[in-house]
Amino acid sequence: QVQLVESGGGLVQPGGSLRLSCAASVFIFSRYAMGWHRQAPGKQRELVAAITSGGSTNYADSVKGRFTISRDNAKNTVYLQMNSLKPEDTAVYYCNGKVPGTSVDRWGQGTQVTVSS
Repeated sequence: QVQLVESGGGLVQPGGSLRLSCAASVFIFSRYAMGWHRQAPGKQRELVAAITSGGSTNYADSVKGRFTISRDNAKNTVYLQMNSLKPEDTAVYYCNGKVPGTSVDRWGQGTQVTVSS
């Protein structure tokens, strides 16, 4: 059973930084397209950043220039470096992994990020 486990969330002041990690227990992590999504209270879950198996990335407009997604296939891990955090970045952040062309679609349990002074 594929498992995705997020870590690195917490409380940070506006302007601060956090790095989220998502460790995947899969045989061939390099096949997976990975993404970070977030859900704030009362709002729909939204895509924050994604990275393909080939390393191409895309970002929500609201985080461009502040967040960076990366992956380390040797460690079966995807990261989200978040800089210049704003109160509106407060949400539960979820890791997602998909294998394109298949029904494989997995989610982590989420990690809370709170940006507040």
